[in-house]
Amino acid sequence: MSTTNNKQRTISKEVSLTGVGLHTGSNVTIKFLPADENHGYAFKRVDLEGEPVIPADANLVINTQRGTNLEKNGVKIQTSEHVLAALVGLEIDNVLIELNAAEPPIMDGSSKFFVEVLESAGIVEQKAEREEYIVKEVISFKDEETGSEITIIPSDEYQVMTMVDFGTKVLGTQNATLDKISDFKSEISNARTFSFLHELEMLLENGLIKGGDLNNAIVYVDKEISQATMTKLEKAFDKKKLSVKANGILDNLTLHQPNEAARHKLLDVIGDLALIGTRIRGKVIANKPGHYVNNQFAKKLSQIIKIEKRNKVPKYDLSLPPLMDIHKIMDMLPHRPPFLLIDRIIELSDEHVVGMKNVTMNEPFFVGHFPGAPVMPGVLQVEAMAQTGGILVLSTVPDPENYLTLFMKIDKVKFKRQVLPGDTLIFHCSLITPIRRGICHMQAYAYANDKLVSEAELMAQIVKRT
Repeated sequence: MSTTNNKQRTISKEVSLTGVGLHTGSNVTIKFLPADENHGYAFKRVDLEGEPVIPADANLVINTQRGTNLEKNGVKIQTSEHVLAALVGLEIDNVLIELNAAEPPIMDGSSKFFVEVLESAGIVEQKAEREEYIVKEVISFKDEETGSEITIIPSDEYQVMTMVDFGTKVLGTQNATLDKISDFKSEISNARTFSFLHELEMLLENGLIKGGDLNNAIVYVDKEISQATMTKLEKAFDKKKLSVKANGILDNLTLHQPNEAARHKLLDVIGDLALIGTRIRGKVIANKPGHYVNNQFAKKLSQIIKIEKRNKVPKYDLSLPPLMDIHKIMDMLPHRPPFLLIDRIIELSDEHVVGMKNVTMNEPFFVGHFPGAPVMPGVLQVEAMAQTGGILVLSTVPDPENYLTLFMKIDKVKFKRQVLPGDTLIFHCSLITPIRRGICHMQAYAYANDKLVSEAELMAQIVKRT
């Protein structure tokens, strides 16, 4: 992971767009709203009770049939990829996407209209630095059944290349390349989705594309077409007359580019890899990509990024004077020995805090945990992380000595390694969401000997002493 010189970005105002849902055939309104730093992308279903939010997360993908479909707690978002590709292509980091249905409008089957409406909102820079994952070695995923493969290699910027081959004369083999993300709007955004005639017939027969239209999908005719089939298609698309043009495309749709199919596959790759949740600096090479292989690769890469981020131990010069020594800590925290479990505060900002504890054999808990094999209890590691986080939340009030910090929730606790006498523990706590009403929700990590030893999501609230 790396922090770039670029700032995170969001949109300056709410904007919306209305169109037809591909699968339902119903009118759908999509709204894009500005979001806080480090929010990322998330969908909100405003048509459902409680207006549930579904994060754009590769681990929430439930299936990849006819699009990349997300689900959380039974709430679904279908065909998310075109919207997400537009956000990545415009280098927007934080947006809340509101929908009054399970799917965004299909528009013309590309990202063009989403790009246009987002640009109309205005794109603004935020204070937080943008993080990106810098690819340092080759990472691949291959679907042995289909031969589809995605590889990412080191590069100075985010680049994508797609190669498609459907084994049909009408489409043939095509390639597309995006050398820099700033070219997405002009080179890729208007590439429309496509289908083969045999797929279209199956979808129509099963009522799966009620919003399908010859204006939002390129249809390649890959077989002989009977008059009966043509009549059925004319009725389905409410057309008086359909024909197959010399380029093998149904009706009179004109391609934007000869390799529009490969460009749309590239668009899909960008949208699907947005679910990793982190900017990427590397070159993606996708051979016969599809939503399944895209998302399998996204899950693999997100897991690699998560592990590297967790195992990347921050470095601090412990020989420097601390920001807060034990006396200043006791001025702020109500805890006292033997239950005061931090010795120093090394860093403190509006969004994070770093604390330290020297673990000695004189700790009172070593008397019984365990005689002859002393190990610091995991619950006390969590308590020490919470005390460190208490400094963060108490620093938001002018009279911290008049407040107490109380636990509200502990989640996703993991213990990686033993903490022994002689270890120096470093605690790093950072906000997951902004502090509101004295409630602090944070991610906490504990390190010793240049390794992660424990982690947890913590929620605490400050309350006034009575």
